[in-house]
Amino acid sequence: MPHIKTTHTELYYEDQGNPDDPVIILIMGLATQMIAWPPSLKKRLINSGYRLISFDNRDAGLSAKHGPHKPNLLKHFAAYRLRLRTHPPYTLTDMANDVIDLMDALGIKQAHLVGASMGGMIAQIMASTHKRHVLSLTSVMSSSGHHKLPMPKKRVMLRLLKRPKLKGKEAYIHYSLQTYRMIESPAYPKDESHIRAYIEAAYERCYYPNGYLRQLAAILSSGDRSELLKEIECPTLVIHGKEDPLSPVHGGVHTALQVKGAKLALIDGMGHNLPEPLVPKISELIIEHLHDATDLTPPHNAHPKRSP
Repeated sequence: MPHIKTTHTELYYEDQGNPDDPVIILIMGLATQMIAWPPSLKKRLINSGYRLISFDNRDAGLSAKHGPHKPNLLKHFAAYRLRLRTHPPYTLTDMANDVIDLMDALGIKQAHLVGASMGGMIAQIMASTHKRHVLSLTSVMSSSGHHKLPMPKKRVMLRLLKRPKLKGKEAYIHYSLQTYRMIESPAYPKDESHIRAYIEAAYERCYYPNGYLRQLAAILSSGDRSELLKEIECPTLVIHGKEDPLSPVHGGVHTALQVKGAKLALIDGMGHNLPEPLVPKISELIIEHLHDATDLTPPHNAHPKRSP
């Protein structure tokens, strides 16, 4: 698949499905490559009549790297808790603009957005600040960023902020396996051989730890998006796991409450991942939402407005 050079970066992307079908753009989360999207989920969306665009965010996978700056995560976290301004290498708004640039380069005027975790935050920003480009928003296991929301579980937060320097492939795989077990869906544990296979594939495709530091700094510096969420006019669906230890369920509930008319789907036993047994349910929620959104959305040359 090709790269596209945008205004401020270069993105690696994949274009699947019928080019004449409505477009869904999949936006992945923190330091996670586009190969993390379950193939079965993508297949269901394509078979339902949608063209899929997936891509690696800047500083991840095969997209451009924005080094060499290494942010101090503890400093950014402290500033986030104290609501102080920081200056990360780039922001989530910059990453949202990357997606708009990708759409422009591919000649896509409007698209449905499906964002997971940090990808949900990026999609939220797009839906509030680039309204004419967004047909609908699906925010999965994400948050509004409000400072009073519960934080991740302590051991998970420490894992985020104090990543060790890993030497070699096996050390990376061991550490990543431990991290995955901390955040996975407790009702749907995955076989370790499958987790290991994905981690190995991600390592071989692109191991770039500095990108994680810069992306997390962008998240911590983005602050509270509550007011931005109130500006969203497109049909919105929020999907969240009730057992999410990284982005507690309160973040999903608060996100849905800020967006007028948003639908909220809370899933029992789901953590901070997309387990295979839940793919049918999650894909059904998304497809139903997109069908409803199509009925509510005006032509391409008009501003999308929500029905009363």
